[in-house]
This record gives sequence, structure tokens and C-alpha cells, in this order.
Amino acid sequence: MDHVKELSDRDFETEVLQSAEPVLVDFWAPWCGPCRMVAPLVEELAKENAGTLKVTKINIDDSPDTAAAYGISSIPTLMIFKGGEIAERFVGVQPKKRLQEAIDQVTA
Repeated sequence: MDHVKELSDRDFETEVLQSAEPVLVDFWAPWCGPCRMVAPLVEELAKENAGTLKVTKINIDDSPDTAAAYGISSIPTLMIFKGGEIAERFVGVQPKKRLQEAIDQVTA
């Protein structure tokens, strides 16, 4: 995952909420099968949107405070933040086209 930055509770605020560019956050866990299905898609989106979108992931087991703060009850949950606010929220495996359309809206 060369283009996807792994975050923790410690750096979430700096990397996501204070980011000048929109940020896609993948809330996941290693034991989650659907999360593993989404991972290559998240990497593709990171590569294809490099320069206009920051793409990150946060392991909910290692960083439970951030997951709790955003009410993550099912994973994968993908959220797009813009200006420190949630612009989009997707729960479960999503088609790449749907995610790209949401990214296009926040990066336009």
C-alpha cells in the first residue's frame, strides 16, 4: 500500500482533520474479510487521485478511540473528509465508480 498512509489515534487529527486536501479514510481490521476485499480498490483510488486526495487507513483494533468517536460499528467504513468535516460516509464494500464519484465531488 505505497499510496495509502496508515494512521493511528495519535495522528488522526493532524493527518485528517487539519489536512488542506480532502482525505479518504478506510476504517478496517486485519480479521475483516470485506476489508481485505476493499484494500486493493483503496490503493487504486489513492494512485489515481494522487495530488488531489490523501488516502489513509486506520485499524480500528489499534485505534479504538477514533473509531468510537465516529461511531464505526461496521467495517469496512470509508469516509471522505473535507475541511475537517465528513463529506461522505460509506459502509460495506462499495463499487469503485461510486467512490470515485464521491471523490470527484469533494475535489472539484
